[in-house]
Amino acid sequence: MSVKSPFETTSSATATRSVTEATRAVVQEFVTARVAGDTGRLVELFADEVDWMLAENPTVPWIRPRSTAAECAAQFTELMEHTVPEDARASVRTFLVDGTDAVLMGHVAGTVRATGKSFEGPFALHLTVEDGRITRHHLYENSLSIAEACAP
Repeated sequence: MSVKSPFETTSSATATRSVTEATRAVVQEFVTARVAGDTGRLVELFADEVDWMLAENPTVPWIRPRSTAAECAAQFTELMEHTVPEDARASVRTFLVDGTDAVLMGHVAGTVRATGKSFEGPFALHLTVEDGRITRHHLYENSLSIAEACAP
């Protein structure tokens, strides 16, 4: 029979809480940099290699495979180049953090500059933070609405 010391349990809980707090802080910095359009800070927050997932969509110019910190940060610049900044809206309704993983859920809307068409829908973003940098960025969104807004 194995019995754990309460000190090990407390130590383990403290370590888990510490990792969760560090993840939360990095994700909050990510959101702040994203809202501010601070691509320099975004490059710093993304790891050198990122597990980037966003459903490929050939009709949407800002959606493409990415893997480096610079490519990931550039997605936000490209998004702003192809949409009307004044019409961009995003709200986060849920922010969950457990260890190195964080999930943001909310609603996003905007207008495509080239077509004048609007898109909107829910989103979920799964981020993983390791050693203070984002190593995973998986975004799930209403890709149909975005594709329709990009189509002439």
